[in-house]
Amino acid sequence: MNQNTLPAWRRVPSSVWALGIVSLLMDFSSEMIHALLPIYLVGSLGASMTEVGVIEGVAEATAAIVKIFSGAISDWVGKRKLLTLIGYGLAALTKPMFPLAPNVSWITSARFLDRVGKGIRGAPRDALVADVTPDSLHGAAFGLRQSLDTIGAFLGPAVAVLVMWLTLNNIHMVFWVATLPAILAVVVLFYGVEEPVKEKNVGGGLRFPLHKNELNRLGAPFWRVAGVATIFSLARFSEAFLILKAQAVGLPVIFAPLVLVFMNLIYASAAYPLGVISDRMGRWSLLALSLIVLICADGVLAHGSSLVWVFCGVLLWGLHMGMSQGLFAALVADVAPPSLRGTAFGVYNLFSGLALFLASFLAGRLWDQFGDWATFLLGGSFALIALIGLLMIPKIDQR
Repeated sequence: MNQNTLPAWRRVPSSVWALGIVSLLMDFSSEMIHALLPIYLVGSLGASMTEVGVIEGVAEATAAIVKIFSGAISDWVGKRKLLTLIGYGLAALTKPMFPLAPNVSWITSARFLDRVGKGIRGAPRDALVADVTPDSLHGAAFGLRQSLDTIGAFLGPAVAVLVMWLTLNNIHMVFWVATLPAILAVVVLFYGVEEPVKEKNVGGGLRFPLHKNELNRLGAPFWRVAGVATIFSLARFSEAFLILKAQAVGLPVIFAPLVLVFMNLIYASAAYPLGVISDRMGRWSLLALSLIVLICADGVLAHGSSLVWVFCGVLLWGLHMGMSQGLFAALVADVAPPSLRGTAFGVYNLFSGLALFLASFLAGRLWDQFGDWATFLLGGSFALIALIGLLMIPKIDQR
């Protein structure tokens, strides 16, 4: 049978499927914890909304900063799988710190180390996906990995609800159960992913990828993508605030993880088909549409005073994520030189992560000072600015 007549998911390389399953398992673990962490911080450890925003923001900014170095090193030494394995391994080792945490500082340290692991693995993993995938399937491959990742992100909170129900709201037991899929993720990565053989750059006379001249080789189209992604991230703060909004309008603690279950179900359902569509139709118009969806989500969440309205806003938030996150990864893969893909993903994630830190910090401050409506109004305002900017600059699509 002609390979081109097969559906896109059957043409995606097996290593991409394996990396997707690894992402699924690690997100399963992480989201079991994150679905209850904001409530645990505020309700059990006495943290303020500002502290929640700072913890979440610092965690994501840490991951973003580490990614730029791990991505560059993966280009330099040609060992993307090794760095990915180290990153997932470190994240698995931090999981027991959460149930053992006696105070906010301990939780902050655990989140910091967990995100260091995410930073080490993120750019090399995405560059590895691009390395093993034909250019014509970038949207499908990144959409598939993102969908599998997000399936884990809604299974985790769902299982967290089940464990909470079975153990009469024992959050510590949820945190302990979350360690198991994290360990399994490392095993699947070790045995299931093959890295293409490539020539090492070490000793080859090439500059380290973070040298100014090498960064210039990334080209104007890449820097345009990175700039747009940064503005996108300013419009999208931590999902912890979605959980807190639902709790504020009356959702019981035991059902709090359902917010992420619902959001990630929508996210996972949208990411792969939209990735396939973007391979055929282009990515730019879908990104613009995703911002319109995010503006609507923020408007509903800012004014919603019942669980029905909050879940409508969460639905739109998840749809926005499915329409944007895999597409940005595919765009980076499209425009970055193959020899600098790790560096490109590192730079892209650095800018996005720092913007997410700022957005999460501002979201927490506004919530403490004025209430939840101000937090979502801020997000909607940034989304509108991003949409205007996106429409004003030249379109970028895959080669």
